[in-house]
Amino acid sequence: MSRFIQIHMLTSYPPACLNRDDLNRPKTAKMGGVQRLRISSQCLKRAWRTSGLFQEAMAGHIGTRTKEIGRAVYEALTKGRTVAVVLDAIVNHRKVESSELTLKIVSEKDANDWAQAIVGRFGKREKADQKHPLQELETGQLVHFSPEEIGRIAQLVEMVRDRGKGPTAKELELLQKETEAVDIAMFGRMLTKGTGEKDEEKGKTNKGESLTEFCKEAAVQVAHAVSVHEVAVEDDFFTAVDDLNRGEEDRGSAHMGETEFGAGVFYSYICINKDLLVKNLQSNAALAAKAMKALVEAAAKVAPSGKQNSFGSRAYASYILAEKGDQQPRSLVVAFLAPVKGPDFVMEGIAELRKACEKMDNAYGPCVADSKEMNVPTGNGKLDDILGFVAGA
Repeated sequence: MSRFIQIHMLTSYPPACLNRDDLNRPKTAKMGGVQRLRISSQCLKRAWRTSGLFQEAMAGHIGTRTKEIGRAVYEALTKGRTVAVVLDAIVNHRKVESSELTLKIVSEKDANDWAQAIVGRFGKREKADQKHPLQELETGQLVHFSPEEIGRIAQLVEMVRDRGKGPTAKELELLQKETEAVDIAMFGRMLTKGTGEKDEEKGKTNKGESLTEFCKEAAVQVAHAVSVHEVAVEDDFFTAVDDLNRGEEDRGSAHMGETEFGAGVFYSYICINKDLLVKNLQSNAALAAKAMKALVEAAAKVAPSGKQNSFGSRAYASYILAEKGDQQPRSLVVAFLAPVKGPDFVMEGIAELRKACEKMDNAYGPCVADSKEMNVPTGNGKLDDILGFVAGA
């Protein structure tokens, strides 16, 4: 069995603003002495794992990342609902209907105390204030809950509701068991139980202690995607016209604005540690293979959602090189230290990738045991071949 699966992709995006910085500009990076467009790994991973394609393929094995599980527990207890009903209402931004399952109602004090106990099991809590008294029911950090953990929380809520007494320490410990959430297995999870705030009495900062029983080392590494060529970020000046303005007094627009954008061919790199992924999924090799296949298909087809309504910048990968083997992985971004000059950035990018592979193999010996290629411009290879290659690695 090959330990590492590596994916190298070239994807051409038209004018777009797929991933923005704090100034609302497309993210960039300086590489090879010139400016490149950049899509962060965080942006890519969220786009893939929340895509309909990935969600459908991995149904039942997808986690939920939230700070509001304590609020869901509190509302379930004080409004006589199940945790599932409340979470569904939160996710879909709707109110819980009065006709939905009504259960025993718990006092606000008991519900608050029990919810805090459950939330505390998953790390530090937020501090409450007078304006937001229920804020202490939120976790102090985003927590990625697996379906199994949410199910166990729901079971515990019904137990304490029925007996009228809060959860025991042993019951709280049982909230953590091994899971088969593929997104947590792939992208990892880090939780701490410290406050991360300054202790005025001791005069030092509590940096937080890792909750190792909940932590999961990521089996998938995703690089920031960068354009293979130099890019200048441009301004799009736009206006909006009032449909009822007949131009009798004012012929101007009703609104003027400006947004920044860029276009480019991006190099993306993914490295999957299959052994670790199988381990994270409780030795379920079949689920790991299915998850890898879904991830690669999403990476090839799913674009980040930033400004999609304004630019319609959806794109499929033009080129994919999949590799497998036990050798130490390596990115091929070095192929683009010197920016591709064009005019056909895709074909020239493919040529540079192949050259980089050949030179690496000449210097280090064969860097991979086997590979598979899909080249859309030349009509060689199919995505199904790539997915079969990855799933059967």
